[in-house]
Amino acid sequence: MVSWAMTSADHSVAPRHRGIFCNRTLNLRSVRAIGYDMDYTLVDYQAEAFERMVHAQARERLVSEGWPVAGLEFDPGMVTRGLVIDIELGNLVKANRFGFVKRAMHGTRMLEFHEQRAAYGQVLVDLSEPRWVFLNTLFSLSEGCLYAQAVDLLDRGALPRPFEYASLYRHIRARVDAQHLEGHLKAAVAADPDRFVVQDPEAALALLDQKAAGKKLLLITNSEWTFTSRMMAHAYDRHLPSGMTWRDLFDIVVVSARKPAFFTEAGPFFEVVDETGLLRPLEGTLRRGGLYLGGSAAQVERDLGISGDEILYVGDHMFGDVHMSKRTLSWRTALVLRELESEVGALEAFRATDQQLLTLMTKKEGLETGLSQARLDLQRQRGGYGPAPDATVPALEATVHALRGHLVALDAEIGPLAQASTALVNPRWGLLTRAGNDKSHLTRQIERYADVYTSRVSNFLFATPYAYFRSPRGSLPHDPTGKDLP
Repeated sequence: MVSWAMTSADHSVAPRHRGIFCNRTLNLRSVRAIGYDMDYTLVDYQAEAFERMVHAQARERLVSEGWPVAGLEFDPGMVTRGLVIDIELGNLVKANRFGFVKRAMHGTRMLEFHEQRAAYGQVLVDLSEPRWVFLNTLFSLSEGCLYAQAVDLLDRGALPRPFEYASLYRHIRARVDAQHLEGHLKAAVAADPDRFVVQDPEAALALLDQKAAGKKLLLITNSEWTFTSRMMAHAYDRHLPSGMTWRDLFDIVVVSARKPAFFTEAGPFFEVVDETGLLRPLEGTLRRGGLYLGGSAAQVERDLGISGDEILYVGDHMFGDVHMSKRTLSWRTALVLRELESEVGALEAFRATDQQLLTLMTKKEGLETGLSQARLDLQRQRGGYGPAPDATVPALEATVHALRGHLVALDAEIGPLAQASTALVNPRWGLLTRAGNDKSHLTRQIERYADVYTSRVSNFLFATPYAYFRSPRGSLPHDPTGKDLP
């Protein structure tokens, strides 16, 4: 039997950064089947190493076309998940939940406030418009970085032929996609999995718990069979009981699933007959322990006799995994957001400073209220209308002057703290889930389509297969807060 790093007592309380966070109440006891994506979900990768390789291979393709990009390097801090590419202006932007742009970068240069206001003061990010490209997965980081660098070259007139920002994006995207489609990336990962795959022994135990609790476990991935087999064996077999392999965990395995079409279209299933990937058309229904290619979620529901909210699907892709399974089939959904651990850790470390900032902002609000009232009293005194203020015009002028001075001094204290809060985790873009003081556009998508979200599959180990996740009471601006208490 494998010896896991954690004892059962350790599983009772999850550290904050390993929590499962709930948007909509989810009772795992009523879930009969749990489906999993593989890449960046069941199998976690060293994202920087992977995306650096994608960037390098796409760059080599561009070099062969005469582009002066040989000296470019992947910058892991330049682009984050949740940003949006504006292919009309050649910018990367971060928007809040309402679509207002809060930060913007043209090429690799962050825009000054006046530049950002001129470009987006009357523009809302609407992902339904072709102008906007949402970077909603870790696989998008190299694409965003390379596009930003190419915009710099375009602006300098250094490219071998003219482009518009939109056509430049399509050219870059095609070169990045080619690395995935032609199999170069996965071949490199499969040849050296120790370099790219992050081992998580607790994930195997979490799946064993779910299976022993009577859940049907499904693996539904867009990766092909040979890569899936190699990655799953490398990530799981060493952490399972003797004589057991990753295949024993799953009731059904579906490879080359073509998500999101898997959730929306009635594609045919093929059986994968042997380890070489030999295929034959499926005859009859899906069987337990079967290995399949293609197909559709509708047939999975039909053959398992399970549908809708009886199925939980866990994936990392906001659109292909979570959005489509929720919108099309009403499956319950869990988003794996690997960056959440560093985000929660940063917030915890910043807590004392954040409390100091909140105290100063509360003080500022009080001073602003006093200044507003003093200005109104002064206005009425000078205009000779309304209730007569007790103070004279000179006294009110002195009060206004004094309060403004206090606010200037207070802003000098608040400024560095507020700046630090917007640079947590990433100096350019800040937190994934925040855009200034508001929720980010990514967070809005998570709230809308993910019932729960967490940083890794193994976090289900803390919750157990019998957990009842309750969403917190939604807050509204008029709800009472600590500041309202006497």
